[in-house]
Amino acid sequence: MSTMEQERATALLEVVSASLRTEAHQVGKNLDKMVEADGDLALVAKSVTVDVVARTLMTSTDQEPMTQIAQGAGGYSASGTFLVPGGGLFIKKSELARLGLRRQRYGVVEIYGRSD
Repeated sequence: MSTMEQERATALLEVVSASLRTEAHQVGKNLDKMVEADGDLALVAKSVTVDVVARTLMTSTDQEPMTQIAQGAGGYSASGTFLVPGGGLFIKKSELARLGLRRQRYGVVEIYGRSD
């Protein structure tokens, strides 16, 4: 890693950690206490944080990061799909699930109605 990338990664570690704490708070959990109580969860949290930082570092900041591009010839057509629309970091649902921060929803739908 270059010196510039190392500085960016250091700054991102703090931002990603704060983002994960905020996500935990939104589902009524305290991530710091969870990590303190469970050493395995602490390692998972570290892994998730590193994954998010690495993904963000891979996103180009000096050009537009495209994951797919299509070009035409006769009709002068070109289109592309950007890696992260609008830029910035993002945390995947699977990463939140690894930390136990996905809201669990449950319920039952009566399809045929009830006959009491």
